Amino acid sequence: MRRVPTVLAAAATTLLLAATPAVAHGGGRPEPRPPTVKDVTGGLLGPLSLAVGPHGITYVSQDFAGLLTSVARDGTTTVLHGAEAGHEVGGVSYADRTITFTETFYGESDTSLSAVLKTVRTDRGGTPVGAPTVLADVHAFETASNPDGDVTYGLLETDPACLDQISEDAFLPGTYTGIVDAHPYATTTSRGTTYVADAGMNAILAHDRRGLRTVAVLPPQPLVVTADVAGQVGWPECVVGETYWWEPVPTDVEVGPRGQLYVTALPGGPEDPDVARGVVFTVDPWRGTVRQIATGFVTATDLAVTPTGTVYVAELFGGKISVVERGRLRTLVEVPLPGAVEWTGKGLVATTNALPGEGAPPDGRVTTVSLGKTKGHGGHGRATGATGVTAATAAGAQGVTTGGATGTASAAGSTGTAEPAGLPGGAVEHDAAHRRT
Repeated sequence: MRRVPTVLAAAATTLLLAATPAVAHGGGRPEPRPPTVKDVTGGLLGPLSLAVGPHGITYVSQDFAGLLTSVARDGTTTVLHGAEAGHEVGGVSYADRTITFTETFYGESDTSLSAVLKTVRTDRGGTPVGAPTVLADVHAFETASNPDGDVTYGLLETDPACLDQISEDAFLPGTYTGIVDAHPYATTTSRGTTYVADAGMNAILAHDRRGLRTVAVLPPQPLVVTADVAGQVGWPECVVGETYWWEPVPTDVEVGPRGQLYVTALPGGPEDPDVARGVVFTVDPWRGTVRQIATGFVTATDLAVTPTGTVYVAELFGGKISVVERGRLRTLVEVPLPGAVEWTGKGLVATTNALPGEGAPPDGRVTTVSLGKTKGHGGHGRATGATGVTAATAAGAQGVTTGGATGTASAAGSTGTAEPAGLPGGAVEHDAAHRRT
């Protein structure tokens, strides 16, 4: 999986035109008072990741501009780092007076040419001290290890005679294994270990004093092939009704209760409001066990987790922030193109308008949402009171334990079968570039 920001931008028009109003699921319980949305700053280009710093500072990446920026409490912005021309800056996190972020370069290639983790120390006020330095070479790790290189994607249970009918010129092959492509997309640090969600490897990595290692490879995501999908990608009629196993694309990783990792993922194929296939997983950082805890998101690009396990999800093309709380899913707030969300300790901070409109000036924003709770919605251990929240996306609500994270996918190790759906323009671009080795 490559170039997540580019793919997101390409698919924006199709998904937004197809979008329908979000529906809140209250389950018969009293609904919270409507959240209050407040913009902190604007004019950002592709703010697809952010981190909460000290003294009200927010660190945010402008992915398409290759910039790392700080936003003060009063909305004042300061550029902290500018990458070389053409390089993407993203994956921002903050811990222990250190800003961690990623830099990835593709140039004209279908797969990344370089990808690194960088860090820069800050003073007590959150101002960087010195220049960023390279923490780890993710591209070199992928070239040497290729964590999903032994995972087979595609039509895994289809008759070989049918597979033989798929032309070499088809947009997608019948089956293939994970290619070499590093795209570190999100980071978080806890107790000296930095975790990385890599959208190219389809894996979660960890970095500590011993270097980089693979924590888990996410399981392929199934979807039944319709006649419309088969026609669009150039497959024979015999493929209709078969299950295609798409690459999972991790977009964020956070540390939650009991040290478990929480991960959002794109489903790698068709995705629109009628085919909401984005998921949230938990990953055991010690055993590598992957468990799906929620599904039903439209472009789940980021998540935030509270100390008590409440999950907020930013649904970029769903146009909303959703919350999974005590096993229940509901829409928190509808906002335009939420790209990232973080827990502040008291509430959330998020980005909105994360993708620029065609021909329009950049208008990405850092946004907060104040959430007033009603009786019966104690939330994070409280029955009443106000909580500040920033734009996040919705999560689904099913708990399915997946099988092993590596190896060839099979029905027994799946996360369930999705409903048949058409393929919106640009959606298969998630996986198509992986075929061109």
